[in-house]
Amino acid sequence: MNIVLLGSPGSGKGTQARALSAKLGLLHLSLGDILWNELDKKTPLGQQVGDYLSTGCLVPDWLVLGVLKEKLTEAKSGFLLDGFPGTMEQAEGLDALLAARSIGLDAVVYLNLPEAEAVRRLVERRICPACGMIFNRLTAKPVIEDVCDSCGGALKSRNDDKAGVVKQRVMAYRVQTEPLISYYRRNAEFSEVSAGLSPQAITDRILALLKHLQ
Repeated sequence: MNIVLLGSPGSGKGTQARALSAKLGLLHLSLGDILWNELDKKTPLGQQVGDYLSTGCLVPDWLVLGVLKEKLTEAKSGFLLDGFPGTMEQAEGLDALLAARSIGLDAVVYLNLPEAEAVRRLVERRICPACGMIFNRLTAKPVIEDVCDSCGGALKSRNDDKAGVVKQRVMAYRVQTEPLISYYRRNAEFSEVSAGLSPQAITDRILALLKHLQ
């Protein structure tokens, strides 16, 4: 099964992608996680994308598609894309990459969240650098404040979750990514789920929508 999760920054794509990929046995490809990991490691790719990530701007399409092409070779039993595609050009590039492998998308799930709530959530998001777990002071608090439930690591706020950068990210999403909703409504099996529900309720709703594909 090959799935794309669409949604604004702060809509919970990362949380849902982790839960769904574990349940369905899919390779979870988070563009943001991949690029931030490269940045933390100070790799050549990390140096290329550093300025884009720190300012909230979208990474150039050619660079993103190159990363995705390499990662898709690891998807033996299907994949779940989180944070990709982010532009119409990336969506068309993804179509071409999949066509070259004689496969396609089975489902596109859109997590719908009002913009004001998305901004509020992002500012309160915390990440564990050690294991990658995501928490939120509003919707998914750790048991001990600023300590990861999974590994005990110290939680931190990403640079792109600062208030000023968040506004830039949301603006970039509105202009460059939101048009993909109409594109996938026309060209894929498209489902919409309210991202205002609890994380578990969202997971259950998506699994119910995907059941006929399994």
